[in-house]
Amino acid sequence: MTIDDEPVDQMIYKRVLKRSGVVDTVVDFQLAEEALAYFRQQDHARPDIIFLDIHMPRMNGFEFLDAAIEEFGDDFAECIVIMLTTSLDPADRERASRYPMVLNYFSKPLTVENVQQAVSYLYD
Repeated sequence: MTIDDEPVDQMIYKRVLKRSGVVDTVVDFQLAEEALAYFRQQDHARPDIIFLDIHMPRMNGFEFLDAAIEEFGDDFAECIVIMLTTSLDPADRERASRYPMVLNYFSKPLTVENVQQAVSYLYD
């Protein structure tokens, strides 16, 4: 799953995820609120990995995490979240590290190597 407000970034994510050879299906959202609505549905499997942009309008990545934890609790806590950003602010990285489901923090653009590293968390 990808959550990022930038259409160009979403296009890049899809290409990189497909090129990685380890991803079958990509579910993408440009608004964090849409991703929350998706989690409320019962007719789909929980995503293996969520690639989450930090800086988005309306609801940023941290606000998404807070809302998902509050609403879905332990079920969401089992997700693997990788934060994506162009931010150089060390406070963002430090804040991301406080969330137990956030296993890494990658600078954009997403690369095949990033995807392979993220997938390795599924087997740890």
